[in-house]
Amino acid sequence: MSRKQQYHTLCTGKALATTENHKLDEDLELFGANFCPFVQRVWVALEHKKIPYKYVECDPYKKPQALLELNPRGLVPALRIRDGTHGAKPLGESTYLEEALSPPNGDADKHPQLLPPINEPYLRAKARLEADHINRTIVPGFYRYLQAQEEEKQIQYGKEFMDELKGFTERMHAEGPFYNGKELGWVDVMIAPWAFRAANVLKHYRGFTPPEQGRYKAWAEALFKHPAFAATCSTEELYLDSYARYAENRPNTSQVANAINSGSGLP
Repeated sequence: MSRKQQYHTLCTGKALATTENHKLDEDLELFGANFCPFVQRVWVALEHKKIPYKYVECDPYKKPQALLELNPRGLVPALRIRDGTHGAKPLGESTYLEEALSPPNGDADKHPQLLPPINEPYLRAKARLEADHINRTIVPGFYRYLQAQEEEKQIQYGKEFMDELKGFTERMHAEGPFYNGKELGWVDVMIAPWAFRAANVLKHYRGFTPPEQGRYKAWAEALFKHPAFAATCSTEELYLDSYARYAENRPNTSQVANAINSGSGLP
């Protein structure tokens, strides 16, 4: 943890190029922060669905008024949606934005879906249950492991996190390469940002090595190479710099970090 850190106010790498391509006004605006995995969920969905949007970078430690008007708590992601009927409508919480991002009827071919089709209620329910599990176990487990300062806790939380990844792998489609088969789906998007950060942030700060063989490796390789995901990724340096404060468990790092430290649910 001795590397010199930089405070990033913009994306880098491919993500920066993507933001440059989404600077013009659109009916949908995504307010995000360059390192935020919750933002990346929505961002990947927008890229995959090929929905026009404007990206607005926000400093989470100096929240702009435009963000506070959408979400008084200043949390990202936040969407401003203009539909020509009700003016600009705010929306937040990355888990539930799939519904808002669903294309109009008849546009499924032009804007690929992530959730299984409506006429497959069982598969949709399974996807939602898996997403809920990711939010309740894998995401908090990532932060517990990263924020733990005592070696004993790091070992414990590292094992728990690895066990969760192995369990996730066991529930995957046998052939894949994605969670539910050949195509990128909602479950992939829900876990992708943390799987990616496990491969760089946790590796750097905790010496963690994700599963390197078999189904998990094939899934991760396909996911990280997917155009919609790759387009939203900054360089490794940005993530290492941005997560140093989590790895050191500095006070008031974020509302997420505070929730982990207090043992409460994530905001």
